[in-house]
Amino acid sequence: MTNFSKRSIPPTVMVIFGASGDLTSRKLVPALFNLSADGLLPERFFLIGYGRKAVADEEFRATLRDSLSAHSRRTVNEEAWANLAPCVYFHNGAYDDPASFEELKSKILDIEKSVGEEVQCIFYLSTPPSGFLPILENLGNSGLARMHQNTVSASKVIVEKPFGRDLESARELNQMINRRFAESQVFRIDHYLGKETVQSLLVQRFANTIFEPVWNRNYVSCVQITVSENLGVGSRAGYYDRSGALRDMIQNHVMQLLALTTMEPPSSLDPEAIRDEKVKALQAIKPLSLTNPDAEIVRAVYTEGLVGGEKAIGYLEEDGVPETSFTETYTALSLQLDNWRWKGVPFYIRSGKRLKQKVSEIVVQFTRPPAILFGQNSNQPLAPNLLTIRIQPNEGVSLSLNSKTPGLETKLQPVNLSFGYDTTFGSNTPEAYERLILDAMVGDGTLFIRGDEAEHSWGLLSPVLDFWQGMGSNGLEKYSAGTWGPLAADKLLLQRGHEWITYK
Repeated sequence: MTNFSKRSIPPTVMVIFGASGDLTSRKLVPALFNLSADGLLPERFFLIGYGRKAVADEEFRATLRDSLSAHSRRTVNEEAWANLAPCVYFHNGAYDDPASFEELKSKILDIEKSVGEEVQCIFYLSTPPSGFLPILENLGNSGLARMHQNTVSASKVIVEKPFGRDLESARELNQMINRRFAESQVFRIDHYLGKETVQSLLVQRFANTIFEPVWNRNYVSCVQITVSENLGVGSRAGYYDRSGALRDMIQNHVMQLLALTTMEPPSSLDPEAIRDEKVKALQAIKPLSLTNPDAEIVRAVYTEGLVGGEKAIGYLEEDGVPETSFTETYTALSLQLDNWRWKGVPFYIRSGKRLKQKVSEIVVQFTRPPAILFGQNSNQPLAPNLLTIRIQPNEGVSLSLNSKTPGLETKLQPVNLSFGYDTTFGSNTPEAYERLILDAMVGDGTLFIRGDEAEHSWGLLSPVLDFWQGMGSNGLEKYSAGTWGPLAADKLLLQRGHEWITYK
């Protein structure tokens, strides 16, 4: 994990494929602007938007300036924008047109000539997956992928998820990428890994003596990871119905949280040392039991209900969702890791749309102490200690302890020791994409997904998707919008001696 200095980054040209898309205006350009305002971009930085529609440079710059007003975390400083804007260009071309990539290469070589030294090229694939193959092939055939290879200015490629739809397609994607780029040049981006609390997870574990000695099967009763949304699919119905909760959230975001929570201490903070341990954690996950009565996974779809006091339609009534759809909008799993540290500890995961609240957090539930001194009275049960790492909203960490309430009787009550990033460090926290783009520039892959990580994650979940495909709508549970999911998800934990953490 790198301490940054713009002096450590060579002159850089970033090319964003799909530059007219929503991600560019909402996330990527605001991230670049804020890095520039913080003095973290290299002194000679150039941005080229690549798209099919012909757009003049000045028009592209004006569009990006408007997007900053709408989406930047800080008020736009006109002087800072004036420094960045002249180095922003647009290149018109098709993704499958070799001639257009030769023109792009000429434009980059002209920039390099004006700079007077080698520039590193960062190619950001912000397109649908169907665009990956022609872009990668043309980057390779044009020589752009191999520019300044084996130097600090070697080209890099940033790939947005999804990293395939199943194990087979993930392998094909990795092969496609690695035909043109070495793995050290590849940065598979998952914005969750750029969030402050996720980055801090390794610090919480390995920089505090009080946690690591009890971070194992002897002291942990279970771990719960919740990534919930209170919104429905909205305008994304066409995409979402081809994906579902398992592909959309669990295979990438949630499995990365699980790997960081369960990994062994790395030998160093070297990116490959950390990613090696994440892979080992994913390899240790036991295959899921898919059939009753021992089923370890539940899927469900939301029906009509109330969200925030307002009526919400069911998934099958959403625009663009086929009547025959059996896509899941909710998934809950019980996972087991078959290794020394975690043998016998259940990891409960849930993610879904149209749930009661928007929450992303990891909760480590520790074992209760023996009820010898306290907790013998059934009217005053001894609550388990909980370590809660909240990723959103209100990023922070809290520890729940048992305490005596004031008074003449000995009564216990759970209390929280907590801190929030906003209140402790200020509210102007860098966005996830700022950290991740900067990491890619300096070549630090710690917070990016390696190819074998993606394959191991899909190796666990592809059999589930195949099983569901064969089942159709059989076994697809239902839950009302505005609730915490189906009853079957509660039973999943109850039959294993636990309950979901409740939220007010």
